[in-house]
Amino acid sequence: MNTTTTASPPQMTLRAIVLAILLAMLLGAGNAYIGLFAGLTIASAIPAAVISMAVLRALGKGGILENNIVSTGASAGCSIASGLIFTIPALVFLGAWKDFNYGWTLAIGGLGGLLGVLFSVPLRRSLVVEQGMSFPEGQAAAEVLRAGDNPAQGVKVLGGAAAAAGLLKVMAASGLKIIPDTAQWATYVGKGIAYVGTNLSPALVGVGYIVGANVGAVMLAGGIIAWHFGIPIYAVYFLDSNPELAQTVHGLSAADAAGAIRGAQIRYLGVGAMLIGGVWTLWTIRRSILSGILSGLAATRANVAGTMLPTERDLPMKYVLGGIVVFTLPLAALYYAIVGNLGVATAMTIIMILAGFVFCSVGAYLAGLVGSSNSPISGITICTILFAALILTMMLGRDSAAGPVATIMIGAVVCCAASIAGDNLQDLKAGHMIGASPWRQQVMIGVGAIATALVMAPTLNLLLHAYGMGPATPEHPNSLQAAQATLMESVAKGMFGGHLPWPMIMTGIGIGAAIIVVDEILKAGKTGIRAPVLAAAVGIYLPLELEVPIFLGGLLNWYVQRKLLAGTAGVARSPEDIERLNRKGMLFAAGLITGEALVGVAVAIIIVATGKGEPIALPAAFQFGGWLGFLLLLGLMYVLYRTGTSVTPEGPATHSTTPARESR
Repeated sequence: MNTTTTASPPQMTLRAIVLAILLAMLLGAGNAYIGLFAGLTIASAIPAAVISMAVLRALGKGGILENNIVSTGASAGCSIASGLIFTIPALVFLGAWKDFNYGWTLAIGGLGGLLGVLFSVPLRRSLVVEQGMSFPEGQAAAEVLRAGDNPAQGVKVLGGAAAAAGLLKVMAASGLKIIPDTAQWATYVGKGIAYVGTNLSPALVGVGYIVGANVGAVMLAGGIIAWHFGIPIYAVYFLDSNPELAQTVHGLSAADAAGAIRGAQIRYLGVGAMLIGGVWTLWTIRRSILSGILSGLAATRANVAGTMLPTERDLPMKYVLGGIVVFTLPLAALYYAIVGNLGVATAMTIIMILAGFVFCSVGAYLAGLVGSSNSPISGITICTILFAALILTMMLGRDSAAGPVATIMIGAVVCCAASIAGDNLQDLKAGHMIGASPWRQQVMIGVGAIATALVMAPTLNLLLHAYGMGPATPEHPNSLQAAQATLMESVAKGMFGGHLPWPMIMTGIGIGAAIIVVDEILKAGKTGIRAPVLAAAVGIYLPLELEVPIFLGGLLNWYVQRKLLAGTAGVARSPEDIERLNRKGMLFAAGLITGEALVGVAVAIIIVATGKGEPIALPAAFQFGGWLGFLLLLGLMYVLYRTGTSVTPEGPATHSTTPARESR
């Protein structure tokens, strides 16, 4: 094979590595907050690419491949944050940890992330090159990098939105307390309860704008099922049969009573829907996943490094296999420390490796098919936990105190690995389109994974002590919900002799099955509208107040796209054209999320440092009701609308797809 050797543009430079590490840490901390708050995280690659282009240009010319390395490394911030916040808070809820153990958190996040990178190496050639799967966020990132002639405009949009959202966060209940976190109203209707409310978070509007009207509407529909049907029906017909809960809600306000019923019973409808959603997702893609794995392994065996172009060279398989062994051994030691039995620890390690490889393949395939935005990582993790729990109950018994903890530990590593595998393939798709070296990207995302894992335990401890996690308590009435981690705790505990409201879970499974049927009908009708069951399940599980701004953000995006389409003067435009025109709107939405999340972490530092729950709150005379917060939020939405519909000939150096992670 004849090739022409030319000087390769710089890629993995020292400044690119340092910038990627800093961005991975920063965006990982922000994603930890927003993920615990809303159950979704914001993908980091595209904001990182925009920042990288501006920073490297200021330091001296930065090429497209160097910026791609920064984007690749920084994207690990979202992946590791997702993998950890969706699982390890369950260890605190179970009482196994009082707070987040630094060494264990680092091991789970860092080693799980590295295993995810290695497990996904054999899949690149099959999914990216041979099958040519779309990997939409990867294509979007490539377009951002190619259109990087004017990064300053993109940074201006991102920074302005972040500053505005950060200001509203400072004004909210955990800050100056000028406005509340939520505007809500509830009343008793006979024995039933009627409730309406919305959170006043700009970040949630940004999440909705990014995930779109379809997902936002499905999440809101799930919330309506829980709050406008489930809670009133339970209050009228079933509350009297639960004397303990009836005594708890007696004398409470309508809003507090609705919250108590949701926490004790109705949220488990979402658990059931998530369970069937995760199993259904794996079943529907089983043949495609198997085909992708076999094709990737065959291509790896046929790889002769000496005849490969640099743009086609992955990490050598001997290093991949050796790395898997090296990174697995410390995890095996951790598992032994939990159960104190070598045979059980070995079984846990084998389950982790097998489930890790299979579900990394699932995560990568789904990322290529529907994007990381809609890849159901939480469903994948639930399946892992169920499988691990079934094996461990046979080895440890259903009354084992270590069983739930061991199960969560397996699921946490698999969740981190599967999460980063999908993002790794997205980054490799972008690299394939612009001529990057795959092995350098694979090394860089591993570096980003370790960097993010280094800061996750301190970040999570800050958030735990400042805001609280899980169901609201008197000490933390506005706690971070940690929806997925609460679900993992419930499933793990229930499998080992715990008490779960199985009638509610089974009802949730029935609701999930009905949603799957509706989704299949919509799919067959080719309407362009879908009803993803896991999005609906998260909607059922989360408080309704969180879903309203997500829906409003999605609705605003739909209207912006309609406005852009209406302004084409009769010229037909493809969906890709509309997405390109909506670049600034998407980046503004990403800025809303980033700004609120980072300020939320900063406020948490102040709360923990002072030991006060409201260290910067203003006197009551300066505290206003939800009406002011709602007006400010509407004003910010109007600015988002104006930004999204403002079209310039050159457009900013950004792309419309800055995806949020499900409902994972």
